[in-house]
Amino acid sequence: MKRETLFSYAQEHFNAEPEYLWRNLPDYAVLRHHNGDKWFGIVMNVPGTKLGLETDDKIDILEVKVRPEHIGSLRQKEGILPGYHMNKEHWVSVILSGSLSAKEILELLADSHELTTG
Repeated sequence: MKRETLFSYAQEHFNAEPEYLWRNLPDYAVLRHHNGDKWFGIVMNVPGTKLGLETDDKIDILEVKVRPEHIGSLRQKEGILPGYHMNKEHWVSVILSGSLSAKEILELLADSHELTTG
């Protein structure tokens, strides 16, 4: 899945635009609720070695919040890793170019949006 597709979905369904908060990390984008400050997704490009992979290539990932009881089964899926930036008990990293379908990725983003609603 391309970042642009993800961002279009977030705009259309949640009225959320990507925010680039860090000058030194220009490819890191936060998705937050349009009526507050809570994040429901973060898109980053991270060297694979920092994710426990055997490559130095930068990989686009999406971090989303998931129900703690689903963490174990989700991490069994290829393309889902422990949260890189956020709390590993509640967040997972999804490799955007991995084996998950666009539908599965967008469902995880929608669930994260719901879970982070105040």
